[in-house]
Amino acid sequence: MTSLSEMSVVERYRAAAATFTDRVHGTHDWDAPSPVREWRARDVVGHLTTWLPALVSSGSTVLFDPVPSAQDDPVAAWAETDAQVLSLLEDPASDQVVFSHEHIGELALPAMLDQFFTSDVIFHTWDLARATGQDDTLDEDFLAGALEGMSAQAEMIRASGQFGEQQPVPEDASVQERFFAFLGRDPRWAPPA
Repeated sequence: MTSLSEMSVVERYRAAAATFTDRVHGTHDWDAPSPVREWRARDVVGHLTTWLPALVSSGSTVLFDPVPSAQDDPVAAWAETDAQVLSLLEDPASDQVVFSHEHIGELALPAMLDQFFTSDVIFHTWDLARATGQDDTLDEDFLAGALEGMSAQAEMIRASGQFGEQQPVPEDASVQERFFAFLGRDPRWAPPA
């Protein structure tokens, strides 16, 4: 199987979104607690479907169409967001759209989507899978690269307030466990019995 790291921007998004979509369709309790302390399963979807449109419009002329609230219909919220992101990535004209943001700098829109949104979809697949008792296995090569890159910026990442404190892991921890511990998650978290 080809690693996510070896795929093109659009292929990586398609693969990441397909896995997340599978977990969305496999969710039967949208109020199940998640590894993110304040979030239920529906809040994982809510996060992914709300922050991106605001970010994209803050740094480009691209506007997303409104989607249903994940509080009311998480399946539709994700499906409609996913369709819009994929449409942008598949449109060759998107390569000409410059995304410019004071905290991010200037990037072609597809590169920004890849760096920030596709990665977030991959990481939050674990949250939704863990919350709902589904397969939480992610691409280890991709996670290893992400861990290396994020570790080099650990101080800035922690200062952003978007991640928790590094969690302890045993010496034999997998790449995936080390990655989520770095993000501040308990990598062996399971829903309450």
